[in-house]
Amino acid sequence: MGMRNNVLGLVVHPRNDVSESVGTLVELARDHGVRVVAKPSDAVRLEGVEPMDEAEMAERADVVFSLGGDGTMLGAMRLVAGRPTPVLGVNHGNIGFLIEVSPEGLPAALDRLMADDFCLEPHSCLELTGHDSPARAFNDVVLTASRPWTAVSLDLEINGVRHGYFRSDAVVVCTPTGSTAYNYAAGGPIISPSAPLIGLTPVAPMSGITRPIVLGGEETILLRAPEYETRLSLDGAETFTVPAGADMVLRMRPHAVNVVRFDKDIHGTRSRVKLSLLDLPLRPDQLVELVPEHLRDRARLPRL
Repeated sequence: MGMRNNVLGLVVHPRNDVSESVGTLVELARDHGVRVVAKPSDAVRLEGVEPMDEAEMAERADVVFSLGGDGTMLGAMRLVAGRPTPVLGVNHGNIGFLIEVSPEGLPAALDRLMADDFCLEPHSCLELTGHDSPARAFNDVVLTASRPWTAVSLDLEINGVRHGYFRSDAVVVCTPTGSTAYNYAAGGPIISPSAPLIGLTPVAPMSGITRPIVLGGEETILLRAPEYETRLSLDGAETFTVPAGADMVLRMRPHAVNVVRFDKDIHGTRSRVKLSLLDLPLRPDQLVELVPEHLRDRARLPRL
């Protein structure tokens, strides 16, 4: 791949040991005259990595590596949202729907990256406006009451037309990528990644809208809490409070970030396996189909 600035950016898990992957990247960078950078609080604990302010790294990095789980990957995606900078995930976390390679597979992945043997998978995000500054979420925006033990009450408008209200413990607004996270746990639908749709799911609804809603990606959603402040969480990471009566406007932004993929079929199979852990109703013979071919004989179950 072309390196305009000769800079590799790192976004790393705050606690997990990522030294193996960092060593691999630093060695490659040294051989090619490339700098490896991370935000100062991360760089201080990573050997061979230079400190760089996050805003500058987002602007200058030719590619960003996420070393962690899905939470770290989402942070990397938010960092470069709206830019062409590709993001490659290396799994140093637990289950990862977005992660592409393991630490052991990173050297081979870097060879393919340098040889332009990869593709870019675009991801949409939710853009939130109506408060101090625009914010983005690639999984979900979760709205709760700022006061503890209080239900959130939100008026809903779609494209300027009122559509009732939510009164529930929380309201989850999700992208297709985020539909398998909190949205799914709250009883919302799984949305295909190929469908430009937005999900709205009330959590433990008490009155008003009690069922999930699926909207087109071109719709404009306005939520307003008439009585109390609302606490918002973006991808389970960034949180802030919006005053009572303020408009919270959500729109889908297509192609907000590019994720590096080497084999879409393998990634799709891996996602199906992980989704099966979320209670998808698969028969034993269907589960066997998700096992790599060289292991299938060992995994087959006898017929009853």
